Amino acid sequence: MKQNKYDDPSFFEKYSQMNRSVYGLAGAGEWPALRRILPDLTGKRVLDLGCGFGWHCQYAIEQGAESVTGIDISESMLRRAKELTDPRIVYYRTSIEEADFPGQSFDVILSSLAFHYVEDFGAVAEKLSRWLIPGGYVVFTVEHPVFTASGSQDWHYGGDGSIMHFPVDRYFEEGRRDTVFLGEQVTKYHRTLTTYLGCLLQEVFTITGIVEPTPPEELLRTVEGMEQELRRPMMLIISAVKL
Repeated sequence: MKQNKYDDPSFFEKYSQMNRSVYGLAGAGEWPALRRILPDLTGKRVLDLGCGFGWHCQYAIEQGAESVTGIDISESMLRRAKELTDPRIVYYRTSIEEADFPGQSFDVILSSLAFHYVEDFGAVAEKLSRWLIPGGYVVFTVEHPVFTASGSQDWHYGGDGSIMHFPVDRYFEEGRRDTVFLGEQVTKYHRTLTTYLGCLLQEVFTITGIVEPTPPEELLRTVEGMEQELRRPMMLIISAVKL
């Protein structure tokens, strides 16, 4: 199996306390931008890759999707998803790398903040193309290449502890980055914007949207430190349609 920090009890407990875990989509700063870029899900067969607590699966079912499938590598994540979401949603425990479905099984494929844990995005793009019907959509979020480039994923601080700037280094040096998330060592994979888009274009996708989301006004007002998220892009949203 691939990297799976979320079945570590300590890590999972800390993740469960994050805003996006407690409040669902309402606690995810990128959600308003992501929702605007989603296609109509009515009557669609939807797949969520790296579904976590199943919030996007639940949204799809509420929007009238014909069927919704979620996969995640974490047993703890899936256990929580089954507790929180509609029983019509089908969940499977597997990694994105090892997942397999028959060709043209889905009309829409979603993924939220998962692909930067996958080493080979070209292989992912090939699966997306194979699993989607012609005219099917993929919409996904990843950590922005500016955010993943240097690997530290933290600000540079002045002598008094104040934030100075965010480091961007080794941007064109794609590959593994060992970083700290929720106080734990995790492995992510940095790739350029060119690679994300190029892999999709190679698999005969047409890019339909690119968004660098900023936090909504409500989170800027209510979450301490959220205004710092306006100083550098943290996330990237891409939507594409299969020709």
